[in-house]
Amino acid sequence: MTDAPLTLDPPNRMLMGPGPSDVPPRVLRALAAPTVGHLDPYYLEVMNDTRRLLQGVFRTDNALTVPMSATGMAGMETCVVNLVEPGDHVLIGVNGVFGTRMCDVAERAGAVAHRVEAPWGQTFTTEQIEAQLKAHPEVKVVGLVHAETSTGAHQDLTGMGDVVHAHDALLLVDAVTSLGGMPVEVDAWGIDACYSGTQKCLSCPPGLSPVTFSERATARMDARQSKVQSWYLDLSMIRSYWGEARAYHHTAPVNMTYALHEALLIAHEEGLEARFARHRRHHEALRAGLEALGLTYVPERSLPMLNAVRVPEGVDDAAVRGALLREHGIEIGGGLGPFKGQAWRIGLMGASCTRRHVTTLLGALGPLLGADAGAALSAAAATYAD
Repeated sequence: MTDAPLTLDPPNRMLMGPGPSDVPPRVLRALAAPTVGHLDPYYLEVMNDTRRLLQGVFRTDNALTVPMSATGMAGMETCVVNLVEPGDHVLIGVNGVFGTRMCDVAERAGAVAHRVEAPWGQTFTTEQIEAQLKAHPEVKVVGLVHAETSTGAHQDLTGMGDVVHAHDALLLVDAVTSLGGMPVEVDAWGIDACYSGTQKCLSCPPGLSPVTFSERATARMDARQSKVQSWYLDLSMIRSYWGEARAYHHTAPVNMTYALHEALLIAHEEGLEARFARHRRHHEALRAGLEALGLTYVPERSLPMLNAVRVPEGVDDAAVRGALLREHGIEIGGGLGPFKGQAWRIGLMGASCTRRHVTTLLGALGPLLGADAGAALSAAAATYAD
């Protein structure tokens, strides 16, 4: 090896893509705290309090609420492989990348996946889901994406739990982008399994995936006739580590748990309702500014924390994103799938959801589009004044 190793000196970016978001200094300090053993009495206290704080943001009393030791996609896989056995039928809403991915994960677990599809950027009604359940009465799990990160679409879950439970199925929800930035009412909405990630509205580094399971889902897991496909994600063993037995399963990521605990504590101190209102307020100001620049939104019902807008005709998607990063230190995301090169995904998540983020982006983006940044900033300011 002849080349000298890289000296780490990461740039200080303004993270306004689909994740990760900016990480507060408090969380970074927690990440750097002294490491203890994963069975140390102090760490067990941190685990217990982290679970309590997670139950708060999920708005649930579910005992089985834990951060899985892997990034957000492991949350999806954890839910699927623990609830699905080979030959089981599942119904999954596909209106973007992550519904498509849920189908793939379910099929890899041996399930028969039935898709209910909607155009990208649109969502599903309870009537559509109920019609599919009547057509496929053998379905055991219904999977929906609450916040479709590829399109910015917000799926209304009101009444979905009642419809799914009336057909003796479980409701599985992807809340990777929504948790901590808008209401995720696990108990009130009848959600049986829900997963998220630490790196979005919780503003913790990527590395853990919070999951929660209802008593109904836990009973389904206890009645399994076959082993869970994944040893690492098998909750029948992980539950023993998070329960009173503290039975060893794997070496937990101690310092990441510190970081998540601190991020959840920040959310607790702010208050969830205030946090949700902050995300709505800055989204409305950003939307006013982006529309003043001539940009239009992709989804019918937009998420407050993920603004997906169409790239204007004749504008080079990659060139604009590159200039924002190179000249202003601002990261925004490009489109995925059929939206590749056709959309920008602009995040307002957690610590990245401030007036400074909104105005800095609008001021930088306007000249790159040959548009009047002043008009955009005025539109945003008027929204704040209201």
